[in-house]
Amino acid sequence: MSFEEAEVLKERARAFLTNAARLVEEGVFDLAAFCLEQSCQLLAKHKLLVKTGTYPRTHSLTRLLRLLAKIYPKLEEFLSDEQNVIYLTKLEDAYIGARYLPRRYEEKEVKALQRFVEEVYFPLVEQL
Repeated sequence: MSFEEAEVLKERARAFLTNAARLVEEGVFDLAAFCLEQSCQLLAKHKLLVKTGTYPRTHSLTRLLRLLAKIYPKLEEFLSDEQNVIYLTKLEDAYIGARYLPRRYEEKEVKALQRFVEEVYFPLVEQL
C-alpha cells in the first residue's frame, strides 16, 4: 500500500460527497445519487487499504463494510440495523441505476440518502 494511494481515495471520497451536495442543489438527482455511492465506496476502500494494505475490486458497499467489520467489530451493530442496510442497498443500486438504467431519482429520496451519508455513514467510517 502506498500512503499516496490511500490519500487519493480519501480525497476523492470527500470530493464526490461535495459534488453530490452541489448536484442536489442544482436538481441533478440521478448524478447526485451516483456521487453519494462513490463517496461511500471510496471511503470504505480507503479504510481497508490503510488497515490491510489492499481492498477488493468490488462495487458492493455492503461487501466492503462487512470486510471492515471483521477488523472493526463496531460496524457489526451498524450493519445489523435494518434501516442502515436499506440505505446502503439503495446506495449500491445507485451505482448501476443512475448510470445505466432509465431510473429517475426523486429529490426526497436523494436528500434522504445525502443525510444518511453525511450524518451517519461518513462520521462512523471516518472515525474507524
